[in-house]
Amino acid sequence: MTELRVFYDDAALAHVAPGGEFDVPASRRLAVEEPHPDRRERVENVVGILRSELAAETTWTGFDPATPTQLQRVHEPSYVAEIRTWAGEGGGRLTPDTGGNTETYRAALTAAGGAVAAAERAIEADDEVPYALVRPSGHHAQSDRADGFCFFNNVAVAAAHLLATDRADRVAVVDWDVHHANGTQEIFYDRDDALVVSLHQDHDSWDEETHPQACDLTERGTGDGTGYTVNVPLPPGTGDDGYQYAVAELVEPVVASYDPDAVLVSAGQDPGTVDPLGRNAVTKSGFESLGADARRIAADHAGGSLALVQEGGYHLSHVAYATLGVLEGVLDVETGVGDPYANVPGDTRSAKRAVDEAVAAHGDFWPLR
Repeated sequence: MTELRVFYDDAALAHVAPGGEFDVPASRRLAVEEPHPDRRERVENVVGILRSELAAETTWTGFDPATPTQLQRVHEPSYVAEIRTWAGEGGGRLTPDTGGNTETYRAALTAAGGAVAAAERAIEADDEVPYALVRPSGHHAQSDRADGFCFFNNVAVAAAHLLATDRADRVAVVDWDVHHANGTQEIFYDRDDALVVSLHQDHDSWDEETHPQACDLTERGTGDGTGYTVNVPLPPGTGDDGYQYAVAELVEPVVASYDPDAVLVSAGQDPGTVDPLGRNAVTKSGFESLGADARRIAADHAGGSLALVQEGGYHLSHVAYATLGVLEGVLDVETGVGDPYANVPGDTRSAKRAVDEAVAAHGDFWPLR
């Protein structure tokens, strides 16, 4: 039986983002403020469903926070110091949608450390799937700025750690969060030792200052990194079959050609059917397929070295069901738990057109049909 090793620390619960109107400050037009979508209950519900449904398969493991050396491989030292000082002074909003409290720096250090621990375990262990159940998320954080609820780029810290410590010569990051992996892209944009594949809803930048990346097919890397940024913008409502088409037609062929030593998945479950920040119509069953795909791709093309790092997912209930689906897929187990929110059909036809456009855009660098 394949074991699930969960890297988790209660520091994930201590980070508190400011409320307002969803993820932006209150306008004072409304009578009742709304909690920020990045709430601790997201993680608590994932912990709960794992303890309920995958207890026999799961080992819970502690770990150390990220070190300054690990962080500074991908972040400017001055930026790390800025986040430490900002949190120490009480936090607040860093950007219109991204903020925290006095515990945010500790939580972000811990999240990055969890990703590092999971990545190390991916290289070392057989018959085991490491999963960093961490918060705050990381994939929007760039080398010198916070963005999109993210402070330190957890998966980038982990990938850079594997490369810098000679545990890997090449690392593939596959990101299926509904939002573009702009931070991970920025950090590795001129490097060929990290492949960044981002399956995301086709969206523009939400802030020119904090999110300068375009998120589209024109961004493919620069210098030594040319071709190693692989963006796959998908239409809203893509659905289970659309994601499967993207994996078969683009993700797996690219990763196979790259031949990495490890696959790190930025596992954001906000493409889910009812997620308030995505609605890409992926059901629990669709997430099971994504998990199984990740495990198979790592087994066939990365010596079995696979780690999952939690990113988004903001519907307090569905994020738990969706994450359970991912983990059932990677473990090849069936709990019998259904999806109480599987009520939105996918737009497979539009998804296939979008994937075909991405295949055409990346086909001059990778062996795609």
